[in-house]
Amino acid sequence: MEGEIEKQLKTILAELRKENQRKFDQTVDLIINLQKYDVRKNPLNLFLNIPNKIKDKKIAGFLEAKHKDIDTITLEQFKKYTDKKSIKKLVKDYDFFIAQASIMPKVATTFGRILGPVGKMPSPQLGVIVNVNDKIISELKEKINHSVKIKVKEPSIKLPIGKESMKDEQIIENITNIYNNIVKELPRNKDNIKNIEIKFTMTKPRKIKMI
Repeated sequence: MEGEIEKQLKTILAELRKENQRKFDQTVDLIINLQKYDVRKNPLNLFLNIPNKIKDKKIAGFLEAKHKDIDTITLEQFKKYTDKKSIKKLVKDYDFFIAQASIMPKVATTFGRILGPVGKMPSPQLGVIVNVNDKIISELKEKINHSVKIKVKEPSIKLPIGKESMKDEQIIENITNIYNNIVKELPRNKDNIKNIEIKFTMTKPRKIKMI
């Protein structure tokens, strides 16, 4: 992302901060609108790293045994989740789920019908682990907290990229990182980008002029 676009981002963030102050820490959303792009032919399903953590995600693990560093649902506890209501509550309580590979088939059978459609099923890309120990759990939690998931279902990508309380430089760094990585994955690179928009939770989107 060129310096000119970064200048525009600084100006837009300053304008957004001047709008009506809210009593909560608003989320900063990045919207990338695509063009000349067929979502069905070129589906995007990515986990991308961001340099600056947006928040600590609430993570649960489907593991063979309880682990002190993560909220654990063991195999013997699966029987508690026989109805959709109990699984939906679980989905609402956690941002992200990981699973031990050895019990992944049972995770899919018990929780897949609810976790799958909302995009929270443990994934081999980020979330399915073979061995469980303190180091692996710690590293995985850190990686999850510095990642965003992108699954494109329409020619517009919208994702949280920061918080109002973060410094402009941190927000811009996250935006630049995500933008550059998405451009690499598009069949026609920058030609597939129609425009970019930035907004806070309670503001209207502000458009960035593409250079």
